Amino acid sequence: MSAETSAAFVLYVEDEVLIQQLVEITLQDAGYAVLLASNGREGMAALSDRTDEIIGLITDITLGDSTGWEVARHARELNPDLPVIYVSGRDGHEWAAQGVPQSVMISKPFAPMQIVVAISSLLNAVDP
Repeated sequence: MSAETSAAFVLYVEDEVLIQQLVEITLQDAGYAVLLASNGREGMAALSDRTDEIIGLITDITLGDSTGWEVARHARELNPDLPVIYVSGRDGHEWAAQGVPQSVMISKPFAPMQIVVAISSLLNAVDP
């Protein structure tokens, strides 16, 4: 796990290193501090340990040790208003049944700026 020094992070859970790095750089260039997790277990631990610092969740669905569905449900147990973005190359059809309410699904392949636009929109929607 890595992080920028800040009090508010977007947590990005992705097990594909190249995609993780590309999206991390794009989010940072857009002004977001990013906390990374390489699998579901790390993501859920980060959510539990840093609930008050995490302002949004971006998660791949297929993570090997768990699913992004599970990570997002855990996130919403801790913070019911947390913005959630799912990313997947093949499991998007399950979003309506498995995804948390008021979340966004982005299918792979995607342009990294799609993530920035989606997280910005979701964060603006929960701001008072």
